Amino acid sequence: MSTNEFETFLQKYPTYKGTALIDELRKKDYARLDAGEHVYLDYTGGGIYAESQIQKHQQLLRENVFGNPHSSNPTSLAATKVVEGTREYILKFFNADPGEYLAIFTSNASGALKLVGESYPFPNGRYLLTFDNHNSVNGIREFAHARGAEVTYIPVMLPDMRADASQLDLELARPSQSGHNLFAFPAQSNFSSVKHPLEWIEKAHAHGWDVLLDAAAYVPASKLDLSKVKPDFVPISFYKIFGYPTGLGALIARKSALAKLHRPWFAGGTITVASVQGDKYYLADGAPAFEDGTLDYLNIPALEIGLRHIDSIGYDVISERVKTLTGWLLEHLTAMKHSTGVPLVKLFGPNSTEGRGGAVTVNFYDRNGKAFDHRYIESEANKVNISLRTGCFCNPGAGEIALGISRVELDVCFTQLGHEERLSIDDFRHCIDGKSSGAVRISVGMVTNFNDVQALLSFAKGLLS
Repeated sequence: MSTNEFETFLQKYPTYKGTALIDELRKKDYARLDAGEHVYLDYTGGGIYAESQIQKHQQLLRENVFGNPHSSNPTSLAATKVVEGTREYILKFFNADPGEYLAIFTSNASGALKLVGESYPFPNGRYLLTFDNHNSVNGIREFAHARGAEVTYIPVMLPDMRADASQLDLELARPSQSGHNLFAFPAQSNFSSVKHPLEWIEKAHAHGWDVLLDAAAYVPASKLDLSKVKPDFVPISFYKIFGYPTGLGALIARKSALAKLHRPWFAGGTITVASVQGDKYYLADGAPAFEDGTLDYLNIPALEIGLRHIDSIGYDVISERVKTLTGWLLEHLTAMKHSTGVPLVKLFGPNSTEGRGGAVTVNFYDRNGKAFDHRYIESEANKVNISLRTGCFCNPGAGEIALGISRVELDVCFTQLGHEERLSIDDFRHCIDGKSSGAVRISVGMVTNFNDVQALLSFAKGLLS
């Protein structure tokens, strides 16, 4: 690291000094990053766990005996206690009133979204969503279509990739009068990193909509305060916040909205009584009605450990860290030009730190203005131990807008391939005449430091000619 460059950075972003505790934490709790010479820039893909999280979880398991919670024996009660304690802490972490909200354990944010999609009363209703939703939110449209609901997308617009606010206002003002209405949007896009206005929640409520706020990409670096904003359904994946454990998420739901959901089946753990001969079943009350089978009761206590770890650092520190490093990255990456004057990158998303998160999504171009294949960029980054992510990040709507793939092209493509049951990504690329089908996402996170960003910028300079 150049001392001069770091001093220049601190002059421009003096608040970075207030995040120094993360540098100390990195030396102690994340030492393996530097020991392995890793430049990890895929925080939107997944967080990095602290060594202390693992140690505390292992100690808990070593010192206790936990049994399946669906009983009243001593080991079962011990497991129930830590599971319910974690459930309470999740609500506390998000400042959610336990009289108003429930935390339902799921396998991940996608599992939480499927719970809503399969159970929401769509007949005669509407499903409204922004173009830049994750595929797991897009997938809910299949439940909506199957039950006769109207599905409407709100476009996002280049270059910033923010939603068309006027069209959103028009659609929110015309809910179905004979059915239920669900509006879904990401608090932060996992493609462009745009942070959509949380004020949309109350605007939608005023017109009678239920609101699904996908918070998976938002909460790793931004505080979601459910005493200030009141979405009806909030899916999250915990590994994106603090890395460990994977395979656990939650649906934080308002009790009033949860009462509208009707599950299409029942499973072990979700019922009070089920009869084979009587052909009847009765769902349990509250969260257990949505938690199929046996919970991951040995890993659930690790969630509270992870959340307490984040609390010990503080979202104010994490957010400032991400904001300042993202600002430096944006400024210097977008300023790079080839000797021909052609910019090295095209940015998809806001070019300042206002109203955005820490993911910087770009495509790289050669001296003649021809795009490098995103897979080539990833393979070159791999050679210098830089972890970034390429593709469309399970966000086809944002990708189609960013990469200039039109509705007409897609209609022609899918008509040509209509007889195919499966479609490979190579077939799709060929179908869209070789247009880029993905981008490069560089995402800054809680444990990123200045050296990581400089390593990425050095890598980028190596692509100049």
